[in-house]
Amino acid sequence: MQRKSGFKPNTQAVGSGMTRSGGLSASAKPKQSPYEAEREANRRAALNALKRARRAADKAGIDLSEWEGKFIESVAERIQTHGRAFGDPELGRPGQALSSMQGRKLKEITAKANGEAPKRRWGGKRSKPASREGDDGSRNDTDEGSP
Repeated sequence: MQRKSGFKPNTQAVGSGMTRSGGLSASAKPKQSPYEAEREANRRAALNALKRARRAADKAGIDLSEWEGKFIESVAERIQTHGRAFGDPELGRPGQALSSMQGRKLKEITAKANGEAPKRRWGGKRSKPASREGDDGSRNDTDEGSP
């Protein structure tokens, strides 16, 4: 009994320029480098995030400010044209489509569209300083170390 392997032998002559799929090898797309593939994936992810933010705002009935609308449009246009939305390489990681500040602003717009409360920009939650008042509301100004 003969076993079937999933391999189909090429019926074309060897060296004829034909690939296993039957197409010409010259017309086949050259493989992208891993760097280019990652860059393209980041570009698509950024465009999809911009679309999701716009759709979420429209669906929730939240009006974006004029600045936020222009931001989304201009960033999407620059990503489609140039592959990324910033020119200075120090503003973002290599291969990324959005700079760190553009990513932060996009997160803020998305949170606004989803109805979430805005997060504090600087520092964490402040704690109140310890009060020197006693239980009865009177201040205790005596030093504890003095006799």
